[in-house]
Amino acid sequence: MSTKPSVLFVCVHNAGRSQMAQGFLAHLAGDAVEVRSAGSAPGDALNPAAVAAMAEVGIDITGQSPKILTPDSAV
Repeated sequence: MSTKPSVLFVCVHNAGRSQMAQGFLAHLAGDAVEVRSAGSAPGDALNPAAVAAMAEVGIDITGQSPKILTPDSAV
């Protein structure tokens, strides 16, 4: 069992808010925290406005994609 903290950010579409939160925490915590995000009804792609906003602060989330929230997401 890992002693590394794990954070799961959840929003409906997993295409903006939760992806931004994941990007911020990953940027700030580095490898010290396992960071994931998921959504109950994921969209088809990231919201371009979220990608642009994160780019303005130097955080690249273009490699992310919306993911479905499953019981395994919380593990």
